Amino acid sequence: MKIIIVNYRFFVSGGPERYLFNIIRLLQKKGHTVIPFSIKHNNNVYSEYENYFLDAIGDGTEVYAKDYKKTNIDTVKKTISRMLYSVEAKNKLEILIQDIKPDLIYVLHYQNKISASIFDATAKYKIPVVHRISDFGQMCANSFLYRPKQQDVCERCITGSKWNAVKFRCVHNSYVYSAIKTSALIIAEQYVKVHSKISAFVIPSSFTLQKLAEYGLDKNKLNHIPTFFSSESFDENEKVEYQPFALFIGRIVQEKGLFTLIKSFVNTNNKLKIIGFSTDDYQQKLEEYLVGKQHSIEFLGSKRFKEMIPYLKTCAFTIVPSENYDNFPNSVLESYAYKKAVVASNLGSLKEMILDAETGLLFEPQNCDDLRDKVSGLLNNPLICKEFGNNAFARLKNEYSEEMHYQKLLNVFESVLDIKIN
Repeated sequence: MKIIIVNYRFFVSGGPERYLFNIIRLLQKKGHTVIPFSIKHNNNVYSEYENYFLDAIGDGTEVYAKDYKKTNIDTVKKTISRMLYSVEAKNKLEILIQDIKPDLIYVLHYQNKISASIFDATAKYKIPVVHRISDFGQMCANSFLYRPKQQDVCERCITGSKWNAVKFRCVHNSYVYSAIKTSALIIAEQYVKVHSKISAFVIPSSFTLQKLAEYGLDKNKLNHIPTFFSSESFDENEKVEYQPFALFIGRIVQEKGLFTLIKSFVNTNNKLKIIGFSTDDYQQKLEEYLVGKQHSIEFLGSKRFKEMIPYLKTCAFTIVPSENYDNFPNSVLESYAYKKAVVASNLGSLKEMILDAETGLLFEPQNCDDLRDKVSGLLNNPLICKEFGNNAFARLKNEYSEEMHYQKLLNVFESVLDIKIN
């Protein structure tokens, strides 16, 4: 099978790109030809197809919105077009389709940096499209179903007006950014009609699938296929330890619950190591809060996955304290792979990933006292950590294996090809 895979980054900046390269390797291992379609960037992994990629929005070094030069008119114009409707993206994908003649297209992330225009290209050539949805960007301007200013979960845009995002300044706390993102959603849905041009959706979390069904997506197109942990270069017999510290891996941003996390460790002897990066000044705010307080919290900075492994192998357990609806975070599967339990907020997809008192513990979101109690209980009982960790590893092998993911994904691919033929 010849598959074009679409993603707005072709380098690893987080969990979504780890899935990108893992699924490319898996599909190639199974004999499929995979052709990437992305954006030119200085950090990109080499691809023989990079001439088909879109031009960089800025100078090819930017990763996040804060990095772009807002005083550069060309950058601003290109940023807005990639959010709303990019003729460049449509035309370049058309050329790739003409040259490659793919069987289908597997779309990962396209919003904000490629635009929904690509679906006009796929419809023109009648190429089946499977779209993997790993956030809430189809129905929410900031993709999180979360109001940053109010610091609460929000589902107003699921059944109500998308302009709620502007009212509450949900994107970068800005009326302008929120209006542009909201306009992009309306253009994609009402004018490009993306949902009718997508043959099937792949959803990692059953919780997210339920929200998309509530939003009105065709239930017959929704397929629950959990993310998998890549077994490449992984030795399941590798020795792990349960040293007395907890570990957080992820972006250091408000909605991930970092403030609740560090408050639960302050004035205790419990040790916490934090691996991650901040896309704004949020880490600085957290560090300022800790000044003069008793704590054993270390910020270790951003690390590649290989650099995280020694910490995953030696921690007692990991913590996912998210205060928004996380959509099947890779950090949970990575913890399970190294036989580590996960302490997580009882929210969204985390409730289906962590079996309470079996593969980890669930705590009430934003409740520092509850989290502190769960953390202290595990750190004081390494045998329970080991038991939960072994259970977690067994669940990973039974439910989140790459072979299981591949077979389910192949079934979806084959079903849309049958629809095309018929």
